[in-house]
Parts: sequence; C-alpha cells; structure tokens
Amino acid sequence: MIRDKYLYIIGGPTASGKTARALELAQKLNTCIISADSRQFYKEMNIGTAKPKNDELQLVKHYFINNLSIKDEYNVGTYEHEVISLLDHLFIENDVVIMVGGSGLFIKSVTDGLDDFPEIEPEIRAEAKSLFESKGLAGLQELVCSNDPKFYSTVDINNPRRLMRAAEIILQTGCPFSNYRSASPKRRKFSVIKEYIDIDRTLLYNRINNRVLHMVDEGLKDEAFDLMSFRHLGPLQTVGYQEWFQYFEGSISVDRAIELVQQNTRRYAKRQVTWFKKDGGWSSHPPSIFF
Repeated sequence: MIRDKYLYIIGGPTASGKTARALELAQKLNTCIISADSRQFYKEMNIGTAKPKNDELQLVKHYFINNLSIKDEYNVGTYEHEVISLLDHLFIENDVVIMVGGSGLFIKSVTDGLDDFPEIEPEIRAEAKSLFESKGLAGLQELVCSNDPKFYSTVDINNPRRLMRAAEIILQTGCPFSNYRSASPKRRKFSVIKEYIDIDRTLLYNRINNRVLHMVDEGLKDEAFDLMSFRHLGPLQTVGYQEWFQYFEGSISVDRAIELVQQNTRRYAKRQVTWFKKDGGWSSHPPSIFF
C-alpha cells in the first residue's frame, strides 16, 4: 500500500514515448498528469509541440497544457511556484501525481527548487536584450559559451529565454551562471520517483524523422504560417517553427525546411539526453510499489 505522497516523474527525450507511458500509469493509478514540457504550455502551438491529442487529454486530467498564450510572460520560477501550490491541493485526493516532460530545468525546479540569483539591474537587462536584437541567438550563444561552457553544454542553445537569463547573470556579476546553481535541493513535502525513458538512439532518430513528417501531414506548415507575425516572441524561438519562418521569408525550400526541423529536433533530443544523464536519480526500472 502506498502511504506517502509521491511525485512520479517520467522524463526523456522528445519522441521517446513519454506521453503514452504517462497515460498508462495515470490510468492505472487513477491520478492526474502535470506537464513539464515548456512548449506545450502555449495554446497557439499545437502540432509543432506534439501535444497529447484531445482524446488523450480527456482520458486523464492534465495540468499545464494550453494554460498560456504565446503573448504571456512566463518563466521557470513561476512554474515552480504554481506547480508546488497545485501539488498541495492534488495530494489531498491523490497519493501519487504524475509529471511528464522533457524540459529538464522545469522538472528540476519542482524537485529541487531554484537557486537565489542576484537581482538584475534594468540597464543590464537592456544590454542583454540589445545583444539578442542586434546579433540574434548567435550573439547570446557566443557570450554564454565563452563565459560559461559548463552551462552551455547542457542548456537548449536554441532557447533565447534560457540564454538571456544566463547572459544577464554573466553581465551583471562577471561570473558564470552555473556558479549560482547550487547542489542543495529544497525540502519538499513529497517524495520523488524519476523514471527515464531510455531508447536506442537510432530508433529515437527514426521516430523523430517520422514524427516530423506526420506533423507536416497534420498541417505544421499552416500552423507556423498563422504564427508568423508573432515569430519575434520567445515561445516561437524554437524548433518546428523557426525553420518554417525561414521558408516563408524565401530563404529555404519546403524540403529544406522539413530537413531542418528533423535535424534540429534530433539535436534537441541529444541535448535532452545529455541533461538527463547528468542529472541524478533517474532509473529505467520503476519501483514495484506502484504496480
């Protein structure tokens, strides 16, 4: 019999089968699912984020899917506070709650908490924003890579918000962002079980390539076109959309856009694998207490 309160987390790279596993487990345990996929928060981004289908969302109660607009300001710190508050309520009725996703930093914010970072002065924030506006992602990547290779090796380098935050810390303090990430987790009122979906890399890459083709068949190009006017917003600075924006601007062909979505998704998956392997406590063999 399960006596304590557990947050059962299912993590792994994109296209590894996390959604199916979460649905299976949530139904078996008669509980709900919290998404830890930061791209699935946004209601305007559907096909390109591989959200659960409507029938899957109806099978099990989901949280943190379609809860934001791409115009909303949101960050991992807000996610931490909202999830912890939600768990306080969910654990009244549930002994186990499922969390699933591939956004490692968002997962870690809930399990371990975020560190206390120095306050960023307005002029420093403006400097980092100016760097991004003038030199784009490449400018942020160069700054973070040269000043904090440790963080750069694990972060999603195509995520401007993550890079911007690191750049602000570097510019504000002159120290690497990773220096402010401690190994001392916050104490939580629940226990954590972390199941990692391990999958052969060749199989994973084949799944990614096929999933992208399926997304195209479902209308990914049209979805990206409808969001073209918002391409400057942070949530859309991501794989699956940026490539199509290049196509709409006339710089690449349709076939090249599809190839780039596949290639960049494979690279994203590789970074996710690196994150989960460096993070501790993950197991591909969940404890039998739940089964």
